[in-house]
Amino acid sequence: MKITITPTALPEVLVIEPQVFSDQRGFFMETFNAQAFEQATGIRRTFVQDNHSGSVRNVLRGLHYQIQHPQGKLIRVIAGEVFDVAVDVRLGSPTYGKWVGVTVSAADKKQLWIPEGFAHGFLVLSEHAEVLYKTTDYWYPEHERTLLWNDPAVGVRWPLNGAPLLTAKDAAGKLLTEADVSC
Repeated sequence: MKITITPTALPEVLVIEPQVFSDQRGFFMETFNAQAFEQATGIRRTFVQDNHSGSVRNVLRGLHYQIQHPQGKLIRVIAGEVFDVAVDVRLGSPTYGKWVGVTVSAADKKQLWIPEGFAHGFLVLSEHAEVLYKTTDYWYPEHERTLLWNDPAVGVRWPLNGAPLLTAKDAAGKLLTEADVSC
């Protein structure tokens, strides 16, 4: 499997473009191959959980992260398009509090690697979107934290049309200055 890796403005967050074989019948691609992933990125991870979400336009999920059990995430979109965001919440990191956003879609088949220690969220840009992501640790609700999606100190520039659709948990996220970031 040949994959192309492009670092983002936060160099540990990577855009991954798998090799896609297309013809008149459609397409084929490997969505994950541990050997190719490690060879291309230098990252060796074991994924333990797969998650699948479906959302409508303007749903904003996040910004979520876990303390004590941080999760690396390999994200891909299988329907629609999202603006996917990672925020470095690793206290002491040179990029602490910085963010990067990448548009990912079913059409472009790109994936996004978000390492442990980053808050993650996305905004649905299409009428409907389905996001699949692999995680390097299990979900522990007692360790999950939410960074406020519109924290002015972080300054994520979400491409919103109107107000986002949020869960109560996401609307009540913490500012970075108040957040538990002991991951």
